Amino acid sequence: MPVDLSTFNNSWYYPGRGFLIRTLWHIANVLFLHNPINPSSRIKIIILRLFGARIGKGVMLKPSINVKYPWNLTIGDYSWIGENAWLDSLAPITIGKSACISQGVYFCTGNHDWSDPSFGLVVKPIIIEDGAWVGARATVLPGVTVKSHSIVAAGTVIAKDTEPYMIYAGNPAVVVKERKIRAA
Repeated sequence: MPVDLSTFNNSWYYPGRGFLIRTLWHIANVLFLHNPINPSSRIKIIILRLFGARIGKGVMLKPSINVKYPWNLTIGDYSWIGENAWLDSLAPITIGKSACISQGVYFCTGNHDWSDPSFGLVVKPIIIEDGAWVGARATVLPGVTVKSHSIVAAGTVIAKDTEPYMIYAGNPAVVVKERKIRAA
């Protein structure tokens, strides 16, 4: 049976806020978060919180980040989000404490069921646990948990949960070695 996109229907999906709030968010996102001339983490955090994001203390938000729906975003204390990160939060994205999300990272919480002739929408949350690091231009796919202190190397596509303190690289991602953190 062939794919027939004319039968696509995602009317079941509710993004969490009505059209007016989503439109206001889109404008605020472009003006304050995605805009590269705003270097202020403080302003970005205030705007995100106004729209329902839960953000801890000491969070660093670099210029040109993009957040789909801030009401689906939780960021723990002292975490960093790098330039050009795209948090495509159709479903919840939870980032733990002291996590590093490097530049150009893509968090993809939505996908399509390729076995469905209507190409149905599938949304699943992403969890980045405490101390984890997602490297530059990595992609984290729907439903993935990046476990405590694990590393997803630059350019990696991660489609399955990681194990704590392990380093993953490649497409598809594979374990390359254990992460050992030296004593302070």
